[in-house]
Amino acid sequence: MITLANLKPAKGAVKKRKRVGRGPGSGHGKTAGRGSKGQKSRSGYSRKLGFEGGQMPLTRRVPKRGFTNIFKKQYNIINLDAIERTGLEEIKYEDFFEKKLVRANSAKGAKIKVLGNGTLKRKVHIHAHKFSKSAVEKIKQAGGNITILQ
Repeated sequence: MITLANLKPAKGAVKKRKRVGRGPGSGHGKTAGRGSKGQKSRSGYSRKLGFEGGQMPLTRRVPKRGFTNIFKKQYNIINLDAIERTGLEEIKYEDFFEKKLVRANSAKGAKIKVLGNGTLKRKVHIHAHKFSKSAVEKIKQAGGNITILQ
């Protein structure tokens, strides 16, 4: 029977730490497994990210095209069929996260846009930042209404 008193890791799961620079008998003496000479053998060496030994780095060799719009507005997209599955009569901003329609770790400050994929069979009041034309039509057709958040 396993108890806290006799818990131990699986056989072969824990290895002894490699102790370098502890004499010739250890097998890791003298150069301590670093080889001889060169930048990597020195203490304090740390490889710079993307450094290729003086060769022109890949990031600088590859041609650059286009640009990234830093003012781009990001939206979490939800379709009507997902809203239908929730079973709620009113869906507020927080409900999109609670019902896992939107991932909590999605783009920081991303707004919510409702698209018209799927059908609504019941009345729903939806609070979101944006709605597609088809989504608005289907929500109104089902007898529901919308609130546009700022």
